Amino acid sequence: MTLEPRGSKPKGDVTSRAMKPRKPAVGAASPPKAGATARTASDLIDERIRSLGDWRGEVLAEVRRLIHEADPKITEECKWIKPMNPLGVPVWSHAGIVCTGEVYKQAVKLTFARGAFLADPGRLFNSSLDASTRRAIDIREGEALDAEAFKALIQAAVAENLRSGAAKSQGRGRT
Repeated sequence: MTLEPRGSKPKGDVTSRAMKPRKPAVGAASPPKAGATARTASDLIDERIRSLGDWRGEVLAEVRRLIHEADPKITEECKWIKPMNPLGVPVWSHAGIVCTGEVYKQAVKLTFARGAFLADPGRLFNSSLDASTRRAIDIREGEALDAEAFKALIQAAVAENLRSGAAKSQGRGRT
């Protein structure tokens, strides 16, 4: 076995993945073109709601309004943008992810990242009940969401994020 001196190029057509230039991720955001304005997460969520044009868009818009009423400091993001879902998934965060808003043919699913740690006196959670951390609310066509119970759940999720973040910053997280 012969060793090549450091910095020398391997002989032949041998290339490793580490040596090849990286391609941008599929769906990676590129800088806006001259004269174009960058779309914010709020713009993408607005577009998502408009593109649905049915009961699911109405539900997503109402849920979004309630989330902002419950916590005016909440931030909006769009994550998991890909070719099959170019507008991504709406995500509401405050000291961590509070919940996501996925849209399916038969339901709007609101998944709470730390839902298993939340009291749910309004019994809103009806999906992912066996998961160790998350819980979800599936809203189907014609179903009504208890607005006050939902806002209380959002506030509890923010409080849990703040509590768990404080515990981590004080060294009570991982050991």
